Amino acid sequence: MSDKVVTRFAPSPTGYLHIGGARTALFNWLYAKAKGGKMLLRIEDTDQARSTEGAILAILDGLTWLGLDWEGEPVYQLSRAMRHREMAEQLLAEGKAYRCYASAEELTAMREKARAEGRAPGYDGRWRDRDLAEAPAGIAPAIRFKAPNDGETVIEDQVQGRVVFANKDLDDLVILRSDGTPTYNLSVVVDDHDMGTTHVIRGDDHLTNAARQSQIYKALGWQTPIFAHLPLIHGSDGAKLSKRHGALGVEAYRAMGYLPAALRNYLVRLGWSHGDEEIMSAEDMIRWFDLDAIGRSAARFDFTKLENLNGHYLRETPDAEIVDRLRALVPELPNGDQLAASIGPDGWRKLERALPGLKERAKTLIELLDNAQYLFTKRPLALDAQAEKLLDQPGRETLAALLPRLEGVEPWAKEALDASVRAHAEEAGLKLGKLAQPLRAALTGKSTSPGIFDVLEVLGREESLARIADQARQ
Repeated sequence: MSDKVVTRFAPSPTGYLHIGGARTALFNWLYAKAKGGKMLLRIEDTDQARSTEGAILAILDGLTWLGLDWEGEPVYQLSRAMRHREMAEQLLAEGKAYRCYASAEELTAMREKARAEGRAPGYDGRWRDRDLAEAPAGIAPAIRFKAPNDGETVIEDQVQGRVVFANKDLDDLVILRSDGTPTYNLSVVVDDHDMGTTHVIRGDDHLTNAARQSQIYKALGWQTPIFAHLPLIHGSDGAKLSKRHGALGVEAYRAMGYLPAALRNYLVRLGWSHGDEEIMSAEDMIRWFDLDAIGRSAARFDFTKLENLNGHYLRETPDAEIVDRLRALVPELPNGDQLAASIGPDGWRKLERALPGLKERAKTLIELLDNAQYLFTKRPLALDAQAEKLLDQPGRETLAALLPRLEGVEPWAKEALDASVRAHAEEAGLKLGKLAQPLRAALTGKSTSPGIFDVLEVLGREESLARIADQARQ
């Protein structure tokens, strides 16, 4: 095994890159970067019935969006089936595997018997030492691995600690099906060996696979990689993660307006920590990350924490980058074409100028975009229920009295607008809030917005005065 750390992320393209897979990829990426090694990518596409090109592209896009790069071209497991068959045949020739002619009916009967006796279902070894002269004619056999019957298989896991399996509980697994297709555990061992994988970092639902795979490594005379099995992610209520908890594809988080840096920061804290640090750059994570700081208990996914973290990253992200991300996101939204048309070139310029105020009030890009709708909306503005209340008869009269004052403001800039509105409020004997509230409703159609003088400045003189006049003259 090489001295250089080599990790791999090996998703099955039967669906999108879900949040648990994204964290596994992140931990593999971080460990490789932290140790000066490399992460490889393997697409485990042997389940041809369920693997799709769309899922492969979604996985690649999800990793790229998260900023998790890999070395070299992705390895497609299906393309290596001949190599897997070759190693199954080698094990057979060395007496470490055997042909099994058990029928589907026999295997079903074995499972039912084990269940009736309260045992875990497993193969009973009936063809393990049987004379092949007894083989039924015209039946294509499977090839089974000859697993040790007694003793123990021990996994010294970097996260779970020492895990011991009684060999009597691990049956002789099929490594080559009767149709000649290799099975998962054999393919993984051969691929990890050939790719030079030194560390296998994956979910703890693979622990039993680790025991089986270590037996195959030993039979082939290969060095077993170092295992690190991560606890699974649960929902905030402690139950198994489901869609209502956040078990969505990475592309769904992108569509909900999360930033990749925020999601990366949130995922790294699911089961790993560095003291009390909450906010971490990619450089921080790489500098601090190690396997011994991963906890053994399931992490809990919490949308509120993710939103708060995303809000922090929104405020810290340069305005130009946020505009770029919004430009990329808008076409992917359900009403994206219509929204893009309503924004137009002028709208994007207004949005960038309004971002300092908008960023303070939003936790996601979608919320920010929603709060920015007043910038693109055509007159006359539709009013929400709260804005309607603010624009009652007294509210409209207040605006009518303010309008001539605003028409004389020069230059149309935040400081001059602030001074003019405050002077009018003082002369009219009004508190600033009593003036600002109907003004905000007239300008944005809502009762909340960024600072009112920011809104006036960004909308510009002509649009601002026209919106105020629409409400003042009703």
